[in-house]
Amino acid sequence: MNQPPSLPDFIIIGAMKCGTSTLAAQLSAQEGLFMTTPKEPNFFSDDAEFSRGHDWYQSLYSTAQTGDLCGEASTHYTKLPTYPETLPRLLASGATPKLIYILRDPIERLISHYIHEWTQGVMQGPIEQAVTRHPELQAYSEYGTQISPWVDAYGSDNILILNMAQLKTDPQAMLMQVGQFLQRPDLAWQNDQARVNVSSERIRKRPLDRLLIGNPVATWLRRSLVPQSLRDVVKAKRQIQNRPSLPLPMRNNLITTFRADRQKLLRMFPDRPELSGIYPDPS
Repeated sequence: MNQPPSLPDFIIIGAMKCGTSTLAAQLSAQEGLFMTTPKEPNFFSDDAEFSRGHDWYQSLYSTAQTGDLCGEASTHYTKLPTYPETLPRLLASGATPKLIYILRDPIERLISHYIHEWTQGVMQGPIEQAVTRHPELQAYSEYGTQISPWVDAYGSDNILILNMAQLKTDPQAMLMQVGQFLQRPDLAWQNDQARVNVSSERIRKRPLDRLLIGNPVATWLRRSLVPQSLRDVVKAKRQIQNRPSLPLPMRNNLITTFRADRQKLLRMFPDRPELSGIYPDPS
């Protein structure tokens, strides 16, 4: 009797803030596909997770059914130079997964990344300061640089490039691309699955949140004693109400960098229509 695999058949490797959570939720809802819980084990990238050992990682697939295609979705896998051991560890495991990499306008990805980190309390101040202080905002949007080692290791034919814009314009077409790539052509978009991990809906975390918000008693008291209108006002103050914009000189400098990086991507993935329209023009 065949056993469920102990290593993934496919991995969504990024990019961060490009719809990976939404796609993972859709794939998890499909018959014959299995996605890990947690969605992002980050096993091969993060030292702390890797130290848990291969038995722990393999256990994430233990409830898959025989015949399921098994996958995970860890965006840390395309976060160079932050996690340099990802690919060597994966190769050493003997895994030969198919790889899915979702892209979007690199400027918009950077802005969503900033909002994400702002809500986590990791980044402070306006976005232009964050770009200067946190080079990873730019680095994770350099898709050609991020995917190049994966192409060297697994080949471009083993990597599916997707355009996040299709999640809005034609999600079923995107899912059909994934199905053809995974040789499961019968995938159907589940409309009851909401978009996941949307940056604009995130609430900024505070040091006492676990006590004041995550505590069930505090939640009951807040909902019983504080009017909804006042709670909405407080919530709004902890969200970014207007999407940040970059100063024009910084934006144009970034676009120049990203368009140069695009050339790397096009050399590795020629004749890929998914890459059209992703990169912005200077203002």
